[in-house]
Amino acid sequence: MQTTNVQVIGEVCELLNSGISEVFSTMFSQSVEAISPPDLRLTQEVLIAGSVGFVGEANGVVYVHLTESFAKSLASGMLQMPENELDDEMVNDAVAEISNMIVGSVKSNLCDRGFPCVLTIPSIVRGRDFGAEASAGSERASLGFQCGPGQLFVEVLARPPQ
Repeated sequence: MQTTNVQVIGEVCELLNSGISEVFSTMFSQSVEAISPPDLRLTQEVLIAGSVGFVGEANGVVYVHLTESFAKSLASGMLQMPENELDDEMVNDAVAEISNMIVGSVKSNLCDRGFPCVLTIPSIVRGRDFGAEASAGSERASLGFQCGPGQLFVEVLARPPQ
């Protein structure tokens, strides 16, 4: 199947809307609302980004950015532990798993729509004032979501297969 950058990025963005809503509803009993992408880099707080790639008929990577405080809140709910008992590794693992669930939903739906692909292993980046840059031939899209008390900033980089 011949694909284009616009087709892939459009499909992924559409699927992220439903995937994020599904994950937050199921895992955290929180509703999700699409908002303008927040610039979380303006905060003085540490940011945590979980990234998961997909490779095949659709190629790209999704970065799910959260503030450390929101990530801790989500990890606390997932692990059923008080926030003050969580260490950085536990929070990183929770963000990696949340990112994997979201992108796993996207991947499953891409496959159903004729874009077979596989996922990469989730990875985590922590820090302040960072973002993803698209390489030549790639397209970038940004999405924002209000998830209960916190916000997600999602970056998508995608390109058609070589």
